[in-house]
Amino acid sequence: MRRLLIGSAILATLIAIFYAEEDWRGKRAWENCKRDLEARGIVMDWDKLIPPPVPDDQNFFKADPGFGLEFVRLPNGDDPREVRQRTAVPRIDLSPSTNFPALDTAKTGPVIVAKITVVPSNNPGPESLPGSYALKLSEPDAQIQAGRFIHHTLGEMAIGAQGFNFSALPLDRIVPAQILVQSDATPSIQDLENLVSEGATTNLGRLRVQAADANAGSFRVVLTEIKITPAADYLKWSDQFAPFFDDIREGLKRPYAQIDGDFSLPYNMPVPNFIMMRCLAQTLAQRAQCYLLLGQPEPALRELTLLHDSCRILQNAPTGRPLTLVASMINVAISSVYVTVIADGLRWHSWSEPQLLVLQRQLKEINLPPLVKESLSEQAASSSRTLETLSSARLKKLFSKRSWSDSESRMFWELNTMPRGWLYQNISVVANLEAKPLAAFDITNQLVLPRKFEQMTREIEGAVARNSPWNIAASEFIPNFTKAALTTAKNQTSANEAQIACALERYHLAHGEYPETLDALVPRFIDQLPHDIIGGQPLHYHRSDDGKFVLYSIGWNETDDGGRVDTAHHADGHDNREYGDWVW
Repeated sequence: MRRLLIGSAILATLIAIFYAEEDWRGKRAWENCKRDLEARGIVMDWDKLIPPPVPDDQNFFKADPGFGLEFVRLPNGDDPREVRQRTAVPRIDLSPSTNFPALDTAKTGPVIVAKITVVPSNNPGPESLPGSYALKLSEPDAQIQAGRFIHHTLGEMAIGAQGFNFSALPLDRIVPAQILVQSDATPSIQDLENLVSEGATTNLGRLRVQAADANAGSFRVVLTEIKITPAADYLKWSDQFAPFFDDIREGLKRPYAQIDGDFSLPYNMPVPNFIMMRCLAQTLAQRAQCYLLLGQPEPALRELTLLHDSCRILQNAPTGRPLTLVASMINVAISSVYVTVIADGLRWHSWSEPQLLVLQRQLKEINLPPLVKESLSEQAASSSRTLETLSSARLKKLFSKRSWSDSESRMFWELNTMPRGWLYQNISVVANLEAKPLAAFDITNQLVLPRKFEQMTREIEGAVARNSPWNIAASEFIPNFTKAALTTAKNQTSANEAQIACALERYHLAHGEYPETLDALVPRFIDQLPHDIIGGQPLHYHRSDDGKFVLYSIGWNETDDGGRVDTAHHADGHDNREYGDWVW
């Protein structure tokens, strides 16, 4: 017994020495890590990132009692509907809905968009049938002509941000085009389907050719497999949200957009309601598209302006701190929704000179890389504060996600026995890894450096793959930096290209054609040409033979592929945005 007691005392002493030594080593490693990161300009003290309070009368979130419920994610999993009932604040639901009118060909049957009559080649042509189009099946451009006829009949169409399809015209009431096909032999249905399908500019449904009746040479073209809503009907349905949009416009006149709450713990701090922000952007974009389809660019610009301005809610204006990576990436995604609608208007030549000027100014304000870099910079402070302050129970739950064997899990991660110093070693590893991608953003020269991101990704993957008690937290805290950077670079490039495209459209309005080079736009149509943020060279531009133009960036692979867009499915699972050029 005496020997057992002495042995137990020695063992306890050794364990105490082991814990003290591991705690000292871990704490020292963490202090050294913080000093190194702070010497590189990275703020590691989370308290320094907490924004100061702002006056209520200057804060967007205090402009309306409902904003705190609509635009702030509720803590502790509260049900928004119950909270609104308690506070008597009406619920605004902008989530995708199908309760607005839509034409569904699966229920109503196909839409007849054209009637084809085959006539002999010596037929006098359209004079024989008033209001008809005539073409010769043997002509090289027959498909293009047929496409124009059908496109003119259907009008413009658009795919909305929430996946809905919109048409300028109510398709169930269109007057089918009358097409005379001059041919000495009666073409087959397959010949006619090739004629109308190749040149028709609709990707919202399928064009089919059917025999119209027993009379040889009489066919009809139908649109199938489509569910579509007339633009006017969607606007009428979504007008119910117009007062809410007006309240947001009024609230955004205030200079600040800062959520009240406790920021001391990153995992409990108030954050924007990302679902509401996404649905708001999508609804405004779809309303803008519908106005453009109806030939009303001014109200379309009004909706786009609100869409553009609403990003301030995500950016924690004006301080920009603390900005989570999720918030910055939602902001990146919203910029893509915004640019897509501008592109629709340019493709349809809907915008006038004054409207293009406004859009250019708004596009020039989009600067995504600094915001994303700032949010990545704050990741290290956020993760370290989180790991330092999480309870043992929550840490155990976090670490249990790792697919270790039961014996290893008990050996390393039973937090009742794990030295505190091992946690600090984990914090050091996470902070160092999270700081790596910052060097791949060159904010001074407005560049994103893909090769550095690829190198950083390999280093992080290698570090996370190592089975060590000091890097277990890395697998839970390190996001996919490369995907975030690629998306940011792609969407910023689209905004830069859209700015140039607006200037090109203004040039076209003034001169009736596009310029030979982009230099002709400066300074009358644009103050300064944005460069390619991949590589830093000018964006590539040339006029095409059809009187249009090609504008593109060399893209993530940093290779000029001649304006080729990569749409292939890659066996390695890589995003096709990593290949080919980024073409306007």
